Amino acid sequence: MYRPILKLPKTKYEKVLDCIGGGLFIVSIILVILNWGELPDKIPAHFNGAGEVDRWGSRIEIFILPGIGLLMWIFLGLLEKAPHMHNYPDRLNERNVEAFYLNSRKLCNELKNFCLMLFAILSSEMLFVALGKIEDIGWWFLPFVLIGAGIPIVKGLIASSRIE
Repeated sequence: MYRPILKLPKTKYEKVLDCIGGGLFIVSIILVILNWGELPDKIPAHFNGAGEVDRWGSRIEIFILPGIGLLMWIFLGLLEKAPHMHNYPDRLNERNVEAFYLNSRKLCNELKNFCLMLFAILSSEMLFVALGKIEDIGWWFLPFVLIGAGIPIVKGLIASSRIE
């Protein structure tokens, strides 16, 4: 199968998403670190579908999401740099390879940055619940996750189907 290794520069859109996703993620980690001394021994560790706390855990657990986020940032960042390793339809050829690679890389970038933003929001919400500033993360969180992850996937599939 035709899979050349191409060096396609990141689009302005991808760069902006990287700044927003990475920036919010880093800010959320700084927020947790700055408030570490105020955290109680038990913090919310899990939320149900309605956004209510259904498990409390040790305050060290607040670093689980940033840890997972960091691993995702690294893994999906590496995957973005290797679009020739992604999965493509049989109609991939030398005429459309750039379009397929760019579309696939944008999908990876959008999902990576959505996850970073999601983990930033969730880490901050866990912190605010632990500090008593809010009661729960709200009912909106689960639909936000599903819609936020679904939009880039559907958008990517539609764009891929239109590549000739």
